Parts: sequence; C-alpha cells; structure tokens
Amino acid sequence: GIAGNPVLFNENGDAPGRYNIYQYQIKNNTAEYKVIGQWTNHLHLNTHAIQWPGGTHQVPLSTCSRPCGPGERMKVVKGTPCCWHCERCEGYQFRADRYTCKMCPFGQRPNENHMYCQDIPIVQLEWTSPWAVIPVIIAIIGIMATLFVVVTFIRYNDTPIVKASGRELSYVLLTGIFLCYATTFLMISKPNMGICSLRRIFLGLGMSISYAALLTKTNRIYRIFEQGKKSVSAPRLISPASQLVITFSLISLQLMGVCIWFLVDPPQAITDYHDQRTSNPVLARGVRKCDISDLSLICLLGYSMLLMVTCTVYAIKTRGVPETFNEAKPIGFTMYTTCIIWLAFIPIFFGTSQSNEKLYIQTTTLTISVSLSASVSLGMLYMPKVYVVLFHPEQNVPKRKRSLKAVVTATTMSNKFTQKGSFRPNGEAKSEVCESLETQGGLPLEVMIHGSRLYVNSGDRKQCSAGLAGLDLVS
Repeated sequence: GIAGNPVLFNENGDAPGRYNIYQYQIKNNTAEYKVIGQWTNHLHLNTHAIQWPGGTHQVPLSTCSRPCGPGERMKVVKGTPCCWHCERCEGYQFRADRYTCKMCPFGQRPNENHMYCQDIPIVQLEWTSPWAVIPVIIAIIGIMATLFVVVTFIRYNDTPIVKASGRELSYVLLTGIFLCYATTFLMISKPNMGICSLRRIFLGLGMSISYAALLTKTNRIYRIFEQGKKSVSAPRLISPASQLVITFSLISLQLMGVCIWFLVDPPQAITDYHDQRTSNPVLARGVRKCDISDLSLICLLGYSMLLMVTCTVYAIKTRGVPETFNEAKPIGFTMYTTCIIWLAFIPIFFGTSQSNEKLYIQTTTLTISVSLSASVSLGMLYMPKVYVVLFHPEQNVPKRKRSLKAVVTATTMSNKFTQKGSFRPNGEAKSEVCESLETQGGLPLEVMIHGSRLYVNSGDRKQCSAGLAGLDLVS
C-alpha cells in the first residue's frame, strides 16, 4: 500500500483489521478518550494506561470465583457450574474433599485449619495441682493425728479413761476416721479399674464405720436412760460384744449395697468427652474418670448420711445427759458440726455440675468434706482424752465401780422426787429414802434425796451427783 504496509487477505478474502483501542477516562475533572492499545491480528494492550473503577490500576481477576482456602469447601452456584461460594467447615468438621465437610470421629477434633482430625487432649486431677495439694495436706495431717491417737490408746489401753470411752467401739471409730482420710488418695489417683473398685468400696465405708459406731454409742445411752424411767432392770444389748455386733451389722448393709452394685454394674475407668465438649473445639477436653455418676455418688453416700442423721437425732434426745456419762455431749457437738459440713457440701457439689472445672471442684469439695467430718470426730471425741492421758495423768484414776442397777434405781427415784418437789413454793423437796442396792463389791448403797441434790452413802464414803438431773454418780 501507499503507506508501505503489506496488503494481506485472510482465507475469507477479507483484509485484516487494524484498530486503535480507546478508554473513556476522567482525569482532573476532564473527560477524554485515551489510547490504551491496538489490534493488528492480535491484541496489544498497555495495562498501565488502563484506568479501573475507583481509580486503581490493579487488574481485577478474570474469574467467576476464586479458589477456596484451607478448611473451606466449594459450594457450586446453581445454574452456573463454573462459579461457586466458599464455605468454612465449622465446629468439629474437617474438609474431606473440595466439596464436602465431615464431622470428626467422637473423641477427636479438627486441627487449626480444619484440614484433618486429631485426638482431643485428656485431662485428670494431677497430684501437683492446687486442687489436689490442699486435700492431700489435710489428709496427711489427719492420718498422722489418727495414728498418734491409736498409739496413745494402745499404750494406755488399761487406764480408766481409755476403758471408760469404750475401747472396742473407739478402735472401730478410729478405723473409720483413718479410712475417711485415706479416701483422699483414692480420689486423686489416676483412674483405672482397680482404683475405681476401691473408690466404690472405701468412699462410703469410712463414713459408715464412723457413724455406725457413733450411732451405736448414742443409742446405748438413750436406751439406758429410757429404761431407767420405766424399771430398774438393765436394757438388753449394752455389753461391748453386743455393741460390736450392732455396729458391724450396720456396716454390713453398706458393704452389701456395694456388692450388689459390683454385680449390676462392674466398675471401669472411662474417658468422658461430654462434660468439656465446648462449642470451640480448641477448648475441648476429655476427662478421665471412674464411671460413678452424681446420682450413684449420692446413693453411695446416702446410707452414711442416713446413719449421720439418725445419730444426730439420738444426740439431741440425749443432750440432757450429764457430761460425765459416756460422751453424750461431745458426740452431740460432733454430729451438729458434721451436719453443717454436709449441708454446705451439697449446694457446692451440685451447683458446679455445669462448670468446666467440675472435675476439680467436685473432687476437692468431696475429699475436704470427708476429711473435715473425720477431723471433727477426732478432735472432739479423742483429743481431750489424749490430752488428759498425756498431760494430766493425775485425773486418769479409777473411780469406785457401781452396778448399773444402782444407777438406774437412783435415777428413777430422783425423777420421782423431782416431780414432787416442783409443787413446793421454794422448789425444794426434803425427803429421805433408803434402799439397799447391790454394788459390785456387795456393799449396800444408801440413796438420799435432800433438796435439789442426790446423795449416795456407802460405808464411810459419800458420793454426790451434780443434782437431781444427774444420772451419773460421781465420786
């Protein structure tokens, strides 16, 4: 051609097109067409001269949808197979393929970018945890104190104070107190079938032994003084051997229930993923524990609590007994304090059932409550005796023996004259009653009620009670 360019024709006989490509642009508030490229058989485009919406020079992607990132699946747009939306796999899902999210198997959780599954971490109460250190310290101190009392009682086994406390039941009660403290170590140990079996046996057994012994003691005191109001004959089953039979009969009911539980539902250690299966899988944890539900735990401790409540009722009934008679008042104070401890335990234990710290709070609360119950019994019933035995041996002397018949008869007579004295203007009943009562030494006892005091004269020795309400004759 006249311009020096070759003249060409395509297969259709058409000359190739030559075009300038313009873009309508606004620059400095002035609109103009600017050449951004040419077409001569193929495209020549100056991308730096192109102006995109928003005034940017960045070339937009020429695709319908961008590729999905890690943990995202492709959701195809209906009617447009080349376009899709990216949806992230949420919760416990992982991306199985480009189009599918699937749930992780039970006991597993997705990794950080939801590309695969991994095991959920398992937690348990560790010995070094603050939740375990405090109960362990209390239990160790309690066990040392219990062993000290046992050694003291064995060393002074034939002294009057130890004999008066009822040696047989005292050793049974100390055994129960020791087991209560030892339960702490079972509750913190790593769960397995052996530990779970021991938990079922000893968690309620220690308390059952303790409260069965205390119930037998309070029941004996109650029957003695109730019988004294009716007749001079001694009540049945008040000998040491009878007391042991009653105590072990009560304990056997606890063991029988545990044996039935073993047969119906054998113990095993399980990993519970439900308690701490949070909505955020990163925080999910599995809890290694024994298969003892809250309901099973209450049933396990329920019998012990029944013995405790019954013992408290007898302690209330015998609250008027003189302090010198068979530990009635110390047992009463022990049971009142124990009831307060367990009344505080129940709302704390069940109020934290939905907490993420349930394992730690409930275990710590249970072990401390059991240890405190044992500590109350040990402190109120035994420490005063140990103090007298070790530091005031002059008080650990035998008192003159009396038959139960004499005590009961004197009690009955004192009650009768107390009622008569209540009709006097000055509240005094001056009467003299003499009865021949056999003592273990075969000497007669002369019982005389004068005013508000009860006097017993045997030979050349005179004994005086604390008053008409005094059902024990004190030298």
